[in-house]
Amino acid sequence: MAKENILVIEDEDDIQELLKFNLSKEGYRVNSVVSGEDGIKGAKTIQPDLILLDLMLPGVDGLEVCKMLKHDSKTQHIPIVMLTAKGEESDVVSGLELGADDYITKPFSPKILIARIRSILRRRARGQAQADSTVKIHDLVIHPGRHEVTLAGKQIELTLTEFQILQFLSRHPGWVFTRYQIVNEIRGDETIVTDRSVDVQIVGLRKKLGHAGKYIETVRGVGYKFKE
Repeated sequence: MAKENILVIEDEDDIQELLKFNLSKEGYRVNSVVSGEDGIKGAKTIQPDLILLDLMLPGVDGLEVCKMLKHDSKTQHIPIVMLTAKGEESDVVSGLELGADDYITKPFSPKILIARIRSILRRRARGQAQADSTVKIHDLVIHPGRHEVTLAGKQIELTLTEFQILQFLSRHPGWVFTRYQIVNEIRGDETIVTDRSVDVQIVGLRKKLGHAGKYIETVRGVGYKFKE
């Protein structure tokens, strides 16, 4: 049975009880709060293995909660699954750009939700197993364990999604990956995929990497690769 701790940030009582019931049945430990402010406090205090985050919350909304957690070194490593009735493509893209690991719209299937949670936690476990495997490319150093990237000794601040894309591409130099393959690798094969979400992440990543951004090459009509 699973023993991971999941923080549920959801203000609807019936949805919260549904999540508690199904997660507990699978062996997960569940903590729940009903506001964005309490969610931020809970994430810092509990340090859960994963967060289920509603977007339409009283006070601080879900997008702002995600943004704040992903910009805090104490919580940026925690996977976030957005769970919401807002299913427009623009909402999906906004959530992914802020660093969410998955986006599930209501109404949802508890079985599919559990499957996605398991997939995310498996990927997180694999990443932790590679924690000491540092990648070095000239003056660019990627340290998975610390979720840290330095360029010529200076630390580069990346979102979790930007870091995951950089780590994935850099571990397969010369290999060409489609946008779908990139999203599938870092989020799971059931995630809503849009070309724009990947392209936006790559643009931001290149900008932050400065001259090292040239290592990420666009392969026209296919996707991206990390220059050997």
